[in-house]
Amino acid sequence: MPAVDPTAADELDKAATEFLGLRPRLFAIAYRMLGSSTEAEDVVQETWVRWQATDRTTVIDPAAFLATTTTRLAINVARSARKRREAYVGPWLPEPVDTGAGSDLEARAERGEELELAVLLLLERLSPTERAAYVLRESFDYPYGQIAAILKVSEANTRQLVSRARKRIAAGRRAPVSSAAHRRLLTAFLAAAQTGDLAVLEALFASDVVNYSDGGGTVRNVSRIPVFGRTRVAKFMRAFAPRFWPDKTIEPIEANGHPGALIWQGDTLVAFVTVNASEEGIHQLLWVMNPAKLARISAAHAG
Repeated sequence: MPAVDPTAADELDKAATEFLGLRPRLFAIAYRMLGSSTEAEDVVQETWVRWQATDRTTVIDPAAFLATTTTRLAINVARSARKRREAYVGPWLPEPVDTGAGSDLEARAERGEELELAVLLLLERLSPTERAAYVLRESFDYPYGQIAAILKVSEANTRQLVSRARKRIAAGRRAPVSSAAHRRLLTAFLAAAQTGDLAVLEALFASDVVNYSDGGGTVRNVSRIPVFGRTRVAKFMRAFAPRFWPDKTIEPIEANGHPGALIWQGDTLVAFVTVNASEEGIHQLLWVMNPAKLARISAAHAG
């Protein structure tokens, strides 16, 4: 067997230590940009491969190098993902990540409003470069000069990208209710949804409520188009109740910084659901039912 070079081994250990210390942030950057923990994991793994292959003696700031590599890789993935999502069957929703007290640090790294599913959904409307600029500035408070270097644009252009992204995100958001009110509305919705109580459902909903169900084209009895409006959504929930809720159990969870619920059928996780609410009531219902998007959170809660 060839002899192991102690110096090379020490350098690799040092590289691994530096990388692992920064991994939660790298994952958090990639996840916010892509809305998929699977794609984020792939980006972080590719960053590690490139870090191993880099002449690290030339790297002055490992954290900056790794953040730059991760961001540029995520931009590339986002560009290709946009084309794939145009062909996605039904509404596309981000993949939820567990942010409860017992969850892994990667999912909880650098919590902020940019982790909310509603905001991740709005980020999808931005170009990949706008998204990167917004995430780096708003979630991680990177200086404009550093963001400019990462994106290979001028600092003035970077400020424009962030400003434009802020305006577009703000235009698509409503002032949220408190976490306690959010939890009460979600609990009340789940109780009414199980019984199909039309009056209660209508009372909980804003007039322009929208129901999004992401089954990825692989789940039966899932609406492949959004359902709009208080009365239509309430009637949809009533019709949905007898087909869906029997034999289901509900597990409360904190996901993406907000209350949500896992819906189990025996040992199989069949849905994650959360709501977005304002003073007018629930204005978005988000159902993630695509098994591929439930795999990570299912594995963390199985058993």
